[in-house]
Amino acid sequence: MFEFFHSMNLLPQRFIFRFGFASQTLTFKGKYPCSIPSHGRRKFSATTLSSATPKSGEELLLVVGGGAAGIYGAIRSKTLAPNLKVVVIEKAKPLSKVKISGGGRCNVTNGHCPDNKILAEQYPRGHREFKGSFFHTHGPMDTMSWFSDHGVVLKIEEDGRVFPASDSSSTIIDCLMSEAKRSGVLLQTGKVVTSASSTADGKFAIKLEKRSLDYVEHVEADYLLIASGSSKQGYNLATQLGHSILEPVPSLFTFKIDDLKLAELSGVTFPKVKAKLQLEGIQKKIPQLTQVAPMLVTHWGLSGPVVLRLSAWGARYLSSSDYKGTLCVDFTPDLHIEDLKSALTRHKSQFLDLTSPLSLLFSSMQRQKVLNSYPSELAVVKRFWKYILDREGICGDMLWSSISNNLLISVAALLKDCAFSVKGKGQFKDEFVTAGGVPLSEIYLDTMGSRIHPHLYFAGEVLNVDGITGGFNFQNAWTGGYIAGTSIGNLAVHERVYQ
Repeated sequence: MFEFFHSMNLLPQRFIFRFGFASQTLTFKGKYPCSIPSHGRRKFSATTLSSATPKSGEELLLVVGGGAAGIYGAIRSKTLAPNLKVVVIEKAKPLSKVKISGGGRCNVTNGHCPDNKILAEQYPRGHREFKGSFFHTHGPMDTMSWFSDHGVVLKIEEDGRVFPASDSSSTIIDCLMSEAKRSGVLLQTGKVVTSASSTADGKFAIKLEKRSLDYVEHVEADYLLIASGSSKQGYNLATQLGHSILEPVPSLFTFKIDDLKLAELSGVTFPKVKAKLQLEGIQKKIPQLTQVAPMLVTHWGLSGPVVLRLSAWGARYLSSSDYKGTLCVDFTPDLHIEDLKSALTRHKSQFLDLTSPLSLLFSSMQRQKVLNSYPSELAVVKRFWKYILDREGICGDMLWSSISNNLLISVAALLKDCAFSVKGKGQFKDEFVTAGGVPLSEIYLDTMGSRIHPHLYFAGEVLNVDGITGGFNFQNAWTGGYIAGTSIGNLAVHERVYQ
């Protein structure tokens, strides 16, 4: 936390922190202090695309996808180019992933990565490319400033995750919808962009279909922003316009472990473990397949930040191995194995001292069962201690005074390297993230523009980018949407001037 607050000296003075017990509330003084309605959600007016078709001399930006990247990019482009007609096409409800993310609280971004190179390392796909200008253009602090300038009070929790102070994703949705409406962005839901091709004069011929009706609509767009997340819709459009697609595979998921004894520990948490994922067929050493973070036992296996991070970094390897492998967990990462052995030996020794004249008074203590006590250095719960004893075949009724040193060495070794057989994956319920999509090598990261087709842009998860948990996937959406919207808006203004 100190490093983070120290870095805050670099921030503008408009950042005001109110400290709470477990988080700090960020109150940003902005120019839209009353932009968020106190009741209900502001909605876009229902507009047909035909009525949204640009008038003579106007240009049209069609945004495919009403998620975080699409709405954010639409707002940015419309803000820079008020005369640009901006229409967002969303097949379902807009900002649906924002709604469910963070358990309904919306993890907006992460506030503990002021260094862009460190921030880039949080992206299994994108960590090399993002070390450049990407986050420098629009990083987490810029995101927080934007929302705060538009009336959202934010808070940074101890682990760096940033949430609205209301702890409700509706606050973020209301802010985006309100600003989109205010700036003149038009939204159409229940429609799918089924095809896109280029015209002789460099525009896009777009075909739209309604989900429930036998209805087809055609429109010409001057700019196209594909921000459709991990849906096949965006991938199909990208390939129609000449791009390739890296096959999408799941990222951010839990591990299924076939261990009935482990299942009995469901709900047990470990504040800090070191876990290494071992998969067959991987010859090269991958540092990111070893992570240090909290872990949670579930009724189907293992979860928590350490597992989710490993699933993200190992997403493609796990897919090719049919989600089978070995997870080796160090439950005492801050203790060297020799120190752990010493702690166990010391704990045993307190039940062996029979030289004291008062020893008879402590006969019950000398008969202490192994199950009923263990060194405080372990910092584990009794249920887990029993699990470790069971795995080593040690009867919990055995007395500490009679346990052999060899058994204690075995217990220490198991605590430092406990292997679990991974038999499959579970779905991360809060949000579904994929690895795969349009390769970053096919776009210009400084504009988010296509290297293949002019006036074509991408943002968000349609690209081969995914982050670990902690607000990083949304930050990719905000940054990509902002850069794409800036590029389109500036280009639209420039071309209008020279018309």
